[in-house]
Amino acid sequence: MVRTRRPRTKAIPGLGEGYELTISVPAFLKQGSDLEFRRLIHHLFGFLARLEAIREGHGATIGLAGIEYTVLVSIAHLSIAADVSVRDVAEHLHLSGAFVTTVTNRLLSKGLVAKRIDPTDRRRLCLTVTNRGRDLLAKLAPMQRQVNDAQFEDLSAEEFRQLSELMERLVASSTRALSLQRYLADHTANATKPRSAKASPRRKTARDTGE
Repeated sequence: MVRTRRPRTKAIPGLGEGYELTISVPAFLKQGSDLEFRRLIHHLFGFLARLEAIREGHGATIGLAGIEYTVLVSIAHLSIAADVSVRDVAEHLHLSGAFVTTVTNRLLSKGLVAKRIDPTDRRRLCLTVTNRGRDLLAKLAPMQRQVNDAQFEDLSAEEFRQLSELMERLVASSTRALSLQRYLADHTANATKPRSAKASPRRKTARDTGE
């Protein structure tokens, strides 16, 4: 059973008595307040919302949904270095294999991706982008470059490298956090379920004892 320490409720300057902290890591608190942490979270939400909108825009430009564009461009880039499987794409994008398979099948039906049997392992299917798929990505590339340049233009080379490393670590820690959240939610739900009343033992009768 995982036990979590509940932050002690106290008066925080500007917030008043009874304010509940959303994080308890001392390094992320300033004078006992989590305002800076929540500010970071809200900035991340804002960035992710815009990142998703940009992805959808890239996809729409070539007639695809955002996730279809992401899978297509990932297959194209990964296949430069080696043969690519559904598992490779799933690990690259931090998605489930089942979900990537579903998206890949949509790209197959549109003639943008092809499958072939790996000659070294006939149990493994390799994914490739068709000429039609590469033509679409080539059509998108000029706009894609300009948009990406604008989105990250405020970062230096060192900041870009640090951000890349931080995001990789945050994906891993967020995966653990999600598992913990599910566990705690299930534990809370089970703890609040009403217990079914146990049936009281039936009193034996003469018929039961044979008397």
